[in-house]
Amino acid sequence: MVKFSKQFEGQLVPEWKQAFVDYCLLKKDLKRVEHALLLGRHATAERCEAGLTAGGAQPTADRHAERAPLAQWLCHQLPAGLFGSSAAKDHGAIHVHRRPMAGPASRGGGGDEYETELLEPLAAADAAAARDFFAQLDAQLNKVNQFYRGKEKEFLDRGQSLRRQMDILAGLKAAAREDSNPSLSSGGCSEDESTRYAMTSAADTDQLNEPETTPTKDPSGTDQEDQQQELEGSRTFRKPVPQPKSLGRSASGCGRKSLKISIPLTNPSRTIAALTDVLWDELAAQSGSKKCSNPDGSAGKQGVSKTKLRHAEKMIRGAFVELYKGLGYLATYRNLNMMAFVKILKKFEKISGKQVLSVYLKVVESSYFNSSDEALKLMDEVEDIFVRHFAGDNRRKAMKYLKPAQRKESHAVPFVTGLATGCFAALFVGYCAMAHMAGLYLYTATPRGRGGDGGGGGDSARFMETAYPVLSMFALLFLHLLLYGCNMVAWRRCRVNYGFIFESSPAAGGELRPRDVFLACAASMAAVAGVMFAHLALVLRGYHASPHVQAIPGFLLLAFLLLLFCPLNVVYRSSRFRFLRILRNIVLSPLYKVVMVDFFMADQLCSQVPMLRSMEYLACYYISGSYRTQDHGFCINTKHIRDLAYAVSFLPYYWRAMQCARRWFDEGDTSHLVNLGKYVSAMLAAGAKVAYEKDESLASLTLLVAVSSTATVYQLYWDFVKDWGLLQPNSKNPWLRTDLVLKRKYIYYFSMGLNLVLRLAWLQTVVHPNFGSLDSRVTSFFLAALEVIRRGHWNFYRLENEHLNNAGKFRAVNTVPLPFHEEDED
Repeated sequence: MVKFSKQFEGQLVPEWKQAFVDYCLLKKDLKRVEHALLLGRHATAERCEAGLTAGGAQPTADRHAERAPLAQWLCHQLPAGLFGSSAAKDHGAIHVHRRPMAGPASRGGGGDEYETELLEPLAAADAAAARDFFAQLDAQLNKVNQFYRGKEKEFLDRGQSLRRQMDILAGLKAAAREDSNPSLSSGGCSEDESTRYAMTSAADTDQLNEPETTPTKDPSGTDQEDQQQELEGSRTFRKPVPQPKSLGRSASGCGRKSLKISIPLTNPSRTIAALTDVLWDELAAQSGSKKCSNPDGSAGKQGVSKTKLRHAEKMIRGAFVELYKGLGYLATYRNLNMMAFVKILKKFEKISGKQVLSVYLKVVESSYFNSSDEALKLMDEVEDIFVRHFAGDNRRKAMKYLKPAQRKESHAVPFVTGLATGCFAALFVGYCAMAHMAGLYLYTATPRGRGGDGGGGGDSARFMETAYPVLSMFALLFLHLLLYGCNMVAWRRCRVNYGFIFESSPAAGGELRPRDVFLACAASMAAVAGVMFAHLALVLRGYHASPHVQAIPGFLLLAFLLLLFCPLNVVYRSSRFRFLRILRNIVLSPLYKVVMVDFFMADQLCSQVPMLRSMEYLACYYISGSYRTQDHGFCINTKHIRDLAYAVSFLPYYWRAMQCARRWFDEGDTSHLVNLGKYVSAMLAAGAKVAYEKDESLASLTLLVAVSSTATVYQLYWDFVKDWGLLQPNSKNPWLRTDLVLKRKYIYYFSMGLNLVLRLAWLQTVVHPNFGSLDSRVTSFFLAALEVIRRGHWNFYRLENEHLNNAGKFRAVNTVPLPFHEEDED
């Protein structure tokens, strides 16, 4: 049977962990109470035994106790009520005082504080331990109530904003339907439904945007005061806040207020549409056209495009999903804390024998976090609204978005994974044995790129020019994927909510499990090893000159690309398409809004430069038809293709720098510009490396060492301080941070040292290591694999730091921007 502490730890909301009842701390206090009781009982027994030895004659009650069991004798000798007599059970061993909290009143009639008083007499040590326990219990109850009250108010305000957004959306849809049917539309300056709504909404609310960006109202005020505050606050509504840049077009009527639709500029099409709207509005303003001012009494009314309405509806739907998720977390918070209080009070009763459960449990049940039902009502309301407006009254369809069902675990997945792993191991061992007997992957006198055909090494060199890029590319790719699967396992065990950080949607099937990642790695590498084993067997049989044999690695690459772009719902289609969307966002990074998963993936590409260069070489080799003539030198010595290969080395750093620039433009945080400088230094280091490879002079070597050293120091600082959040000067953990997910501190020190060593891999360009008779390309492959391992090791601490940042702000759900807000007409 699973212990409650493990069950409690596994079911709590990771980002709200600090706000939950600290069950482990209460258990420690309970251990001290138990220890104090045992010491008190032993001391009483020793005193009684010493008194019996010195006194000689015993009273009648002591003579009976001498023959009675020790437990009964202790019950007679110790103070009455210590183990809970009937009178104590009637009156209770404790009394809980309740008094209002200091500070402003909050929703629900103001906050309350609880303080427990012990009523039954105890020994000094026992009473002190019990008082400490109940003081800690009261502190936990007060903490839970305060957090629940704050989160409930936040979600209720968000729900109120979404109700208003839905009303506006319904009004604009009705107006759009009237515009599409001219016979239903009315001319003149009469108010249509959209205009009428825009005017009434200005008198009803000033919080059409997120409640976080507008001042909240005091719920204890009257309706007249609320309306007065709203009318006054509407003049200062457009307060500049650090939000993503967005442009919108106003849909205004004849009143003093205009309704603005603000769609975030997350892609190029929205940016172009927003700029077009701005230009249109500027032209309309310059022409002097005004609504409701025509001589014939007709009004020029701006309509709202259906595309914008669809975008707005999608944003509101996403906001409802996030609100429902947050309310579900709040219900989990409520239930788990209630269970924790019941469990710990039962343990106290079992240890001390005092009747405290019924007394304290009444207080807990009547406290705010357990008695308030506003969040539950809002949850039901959100569910009804979503079913009615976004699912066409189809409850099952709505629940796919609101409560995505977890996929069932299948025993076939680990079985197939193990089978594919065994096949890969057998094929790989056979491939290595055949390559060793044939003398492949050994050092050749003619290195790659020297000579017209690259065939100075004979059949071995020709095979290396074809097989090595394929094997190295797939090996680095699936090594990276394997390490990502290991990261997922570690994140799950450490309760790091990587699904929330990456914004993966279980409803769309976009969240892979670790076993799915391991299955993809094992099956793919088994297929690669099988195809390359067959290719090597044909080459050793003398078919190396056949174009069909040379095309086998190309067909393997083509098969994987076709599978990646396959539109059929097979082989994790949702995950494949999400991966392609992320790659599109990276390649066009200045034009797309950057989210966590985008720059995380771009960082992975920065560690896969050798894989990208191998992919570029293979594309050139097979597209140019060099595999027919086995002219390997064409894709190496041709100037414009060689320049393209160098450009490929710069691309990941360029994409990442453009992402930093876009984030600075959206958020206005100068730290993104400092991060951009890190990737600029990496590009300069890559350029110095290219210059040194072309001209191995002392000046080039000095430039390479200077630029690469500066870039390494820059990158190490950013890794440790910014990405991992370590090296904090005021931390209680020396050279680390205050909050640590891993319990063993030495792991962090070891990881910092390992990251430092692996960051110095660029020294191989200067040292030129030679490991026996291995080909230099094999050595380069091992160094590239070390960089992939460093990146996989870096990933764990990067997401750990991001999770701790979310937990520090108690951010467990995304805040979706709302599309509609009002502004004063000029």
